[in-house]
Amino acid sequence: MLDRNDNLKKKVQAFLEKEVELGIIPGAALHISQNGKTIMDTYVGSRTFSPSPEPVQQDTIYDLASLTKIVATLTAMLQLLDEGFIHLKDRISRFFPSFENNGKGDITIKQLLTHTSGLPAHRPYYAENLNREQVIERICNEDLQVKPDSEVIYSDLGFILLAALIEKVVEQPFQQYVDEQIFTPLEMNDTGFNLAFDKQRFAATEFSESLKDYKYGIVHDENAESMGGISGHAGLFSTLGDLAKYASMVENNGFYNGKQIISSQSLKLSRENFTTFDNEGRGLGWQLQSKGVSACGDLFSAMSYGHTGFTGTSIWFDPEVQLSVILLTNRVHIPHQLGILRLRPRLHNLIRSHF
Repeated sequence: MLDRNDNLKKKVQAFLEKEVELGIIPGAALHISQNGKTIMDTYVGSRTFSPSPEPVQQDTIYDLASLTKIVATLTAMLQLLDEGFIHLKDRISRFFPSFENNGKGDITIKQLLTHTSGLPAHRPYYAENLNREQVIERICNEDLQVKPDSEVIYSDLGFILLAALIEKVVEQPFQQYVDEQIFTPLEMNDTGFNLAFDKQRFAATEFSESLKDYKYGIVHDENAESMGGISGHAGLFSTLGDLAKYASMVENNGFYNGKQIISSQSLKLSRENFTTFDNEGRGLGWQLQSKGVSACGDLFSAMSYGHTGFTGTSIWFDPEVQLSVILLTNRVHIPHQLGILRLRPRLHNLIRSHF
């Protein structure tokens, strides 16, 4: 007779293999843990179809897309909070005086982290061939879409600015800071921006006309690419194993192998709901289980928090049962890209029903 975990593993494996067979995703890497113990690591399908299908491997590196906002930018911001470099009510104009333009003088770090600043969700800066400094300048001169703290507008612009703010505070490049203060102590050796690994290590994303090939290890997000591949909203690459280390740190109150990466107080604060006025619950950086459609499905508890990435990535935690789920896919490698929107909640329902 199968025990609960064996039954879960069998069902999840079949679920993912079926989604690959249906062409919803090319392949996937999935990690499930409970109480800090790994229940399942599995790798299914293909990392690329060109020039022929190549299987997803244990060391396959994925473009994390907006998981960058959590793993790099939020983590760095919480560290700066812990060290007394910033506080959440600091005005952005303190660090970028021109941000005061167009009625944005009172917008705070908290509002950027919770996506309540009123900034636009996205601008195609890449279409104008703007470099990193020019993008920051344009964001500082943007008009607000709505009044701050009136609704959630999930904004890449805010997190682009936060990475630049981190650089100003620590007086070193964003990439260098997160490498030294986050990835190295977490032993995340296959994680970073613009990773210099062989093409065969990467899960492919979309076809690039300029490259005449699919993107391997080149960030999918066009604004991030135009900024040299390094940004606070996208650009990070990683493996399932490395993200499992990050998840372990989060679940262990900011500690990893005896090293404190973030304080338990900052982590606790980051999971609070700062947007009770909106159907979309938002913590500091984190998406929260809320009234709206959630990537973590219907069965994850009200305490749950996580994040998703456009390329097909996600990480979700349910503290009620000490459960974490990491899903890495490269759904942008295939034409039928929207299937991930149904896949995620159904997969999380399947997993949570066993706990």
